[in-house]
Amino acid sequence: MKVELLYGRDGLTCDVPDDARVHLIEKPAFPSIADPLQQITSAFDVPMGCPPLRELAKGRSSACILICDITRPVPNGLFLRPMIEQMMASGIAKEKISVLVATGLHRPNEGNELVELVGDPWVLENVRVENHFAMNDDDHVDLGTTVGRGVPVKLDKRFVEADLRIATGLVEPHFMAGYSGGRKVVAPGVAHHETIRTFHSARFMEDPAARECNLAANPLHEEQLEIIRMLGEVYALNTVIDDKRRLVFTSFGEIIESHLAAVAFVKDFTEIPVGRRFKTVVTSAAGYPLDQTYYQTVKGMVTPLDILEPGGTLIVASQCAEGIGSDHFRASQEKLVRLGPDAFLDTLLAKSFADVDEWQTEMQLKPMRVGTVQLFTDGLSPDDFSVTGVARVTDLSAAISASIAKHGDPDVAIIPEGPYVVPLSRVA
Repeated sequence: MKVELLYGRDGLTCDVPDDARVHLIEKPAFPSIADPLQQITSAFDVPMGCPPLRELAKGRSSACILICDITRPVPNGLFLRPMIEQMMASGIAKEKISVLVATGLHRPNEGNELVELVGDPWVLENVRVENHFAMNDDDHVDLGTTVGRGVPVKLDKRFVEADLRIATGLVEPHFMAGYSGGRKVVAPGVAHHETIRTFHSARFMEDPAARECNLAANPLHEEQLEIIRMLGEVYALNTVIDDKRRLVFTSFGEIIESHLAAVAFVKDFTEIPVGRRFKTVVTSAAGYPLDQTYYQTVKGMVTPLDILEPGGTLIVASQCAEGIGSDHFRASQEKLVRLGPDAFLDTLLAKSFADVDEWQTEMQLKPMRVGTVQLFTDGLSPDDFSVTGVARVTDLSAAISASIAKHGDPDVAIIPEGPYVVPLSRVA
């Protein structure tokens, strides 16, 4: 049996050994859309909790549109131009319209990568497109602290000071915030490093409610909602795509209401009741652009944990074409390898601010607590792999056979889309 896993740009064929009894875990098919542009236009014309975009933009002196960075395959090329054209038709001068890349603490997207991200040369030719830099203190406005958990709230002034503020993004499972998109594009998307590093501290990360597909009592979600209320009037365009990166859903309107509508749509396609656990689980890191670094690969390790039998083997395929990730993340991984999981966690528990990118290493502790993590990749050098803290496999078929033999169980769960699918051990 051959199974295609999302891996890099081209995918990866997994030759499943004959001794495996395969349980393929995939989303049900999304409804197809004949005309994506028409769906986007309809969302602008019939929004949620606000007037149509053409009315919303009237009388505004400026506008700032947030877009996700290159790690999210958002169909920006479909909606940015029609959004900007409606703003211009309603009287906002194009010189007063900006697109801000919500990088969080990620690196900026520049050059050809920015062209790919925006997806439409007309946008780059007509309005300013800039990156957010979380470490630049002077770029942010201090809005105070949240009442709920005392999070310092500092946001990019280009967004805060705009007369019309719109966040755009992709709504999909997120292993900490429940679901991506909406309020998450604002914070941490265009937040100061102190805001982001508070979100990434152990008091948030170790909370059992901070997990994929959960918004109830999720501390990150609750703080993000409070930040939106502190900021005031904000709108959002939310998108959902299928495994071929085709648009299948769009909602536009008041940021919280429109985001929840997208969550309600996507959850039935991404939360998959399986009804059991497995001693062997094979998954991916969702292919390009998500699997370009080991930093992002951790998401693929965390998402399937509900179906991994304690003591089982989790095999992850991720290209990692750009290597480990940032220097900050490498330093954190080096500390994990040097200290071991328990001692590493002890260094985090007393911190108010997590070190930059340290949180992703903390998330890796979750699969390490459950079972053995193995990684298939052709993008990491031996030096880079030495700081992953996981085992390397060079042959997926052989790794599956070895796991079956080790556990004496031929049942193997395979999740081709990785973190875009959330398998649940419960029965529907």
